[in-house]
Amino acid sequence: MRVEVHGHRGARGLRPENTLPGFVHALELGVDVIELDVGLSSDGVVVLNHDQALSSVNLTDTEPAHPDDPAFPYVGKRIRDLTLPQLRTVDAGIRSNPRFTQVPVPGTQIPTLAEACALLAPTEVRLSVELKTDPTWPEPEIENLTSAVTEVLTSHGLAARSRLLAFDWRVLTTASRNHPEFGRVALLERKTLAPDTTWLAGHSPTDPVSAAKAIGAHALSPEHALTTPALVDQSHAAALQVIVWTVNTPEDMTRFIKYGVDAIVTDYPDRLNHVLAG
Repeated sequence: MRVEVHGHRGARGLRPENTLPGFVHALELGVDVIELDVGLSSDGVVVLNHDQALSSVNLTDTEPAHPDDPAFPYVGKRIRDLTLPQLRTVDAGIRSNPRFTQVPVPGTQIPTLAEACALLAPTEVRLSVELKTDPTWPEPEIENLTSAVTEVLTSHGLAARSRLLAFDWRVLTTASRNHPEFGRVALLERKTLAPDTTWLAGHSPTDPVSAAKAIGAHALSPEHALTTPALVDQSHAAALQVIVWTVNTPEDMTRFIKYGVDAIVTDYPDRLNHVLAG
């Protein structure tokens, strides 16, 4: 079985992350899945951004949404405290940290999920939509974000082609209860598996595969440092797919393919395509 290519935040190593130009480039590279991150603005619009707050690493202020806006500058503030007009002023096309070989696209705006869906719906690509919450969020806010996201995806006919991802597994239990038509992916990283974790919706971190199965996940998505042949085998025995993230070197890609993972999330889909072709 061919390993799926999941473009991380579109193709983060090549184009600005979580942007429409980034998604266009990922489509040109032939990814199977586009992974993206979402939050909810203060006026109730689902928008794309990796962090809960705007980061100066990949976002730059331009001008206030209206004269003398006391909230300006916006970078550094939480998405849930800013309106869509305020978010629209931020330039998402230039990365200040030269870690990636991105081609900058100055003037690119933070897109809404609806805009991303309008771009992607006519294609055959599938969506992995990560909902950015954490254990400090009250349950009603979890439900509000989950409902808003699923409503946008459904309205564009993308429910069957979309999976919901979360480190905060309450998102997945909420989705399983209220939106069972969506696929659900349980994200894992080392901090969410700490002994006193509050990330796993009350489940123990000692057996994450069984915990993910118990909350109704369809796939486990561990960070690469956690992904071992034993974890892959255990997950497959529990009928859970394994989607490893974020893998950027050909050597690691080859290693995880040998482990038998179902999909690889990468900032460089072109590299993974080359490895798979070889």
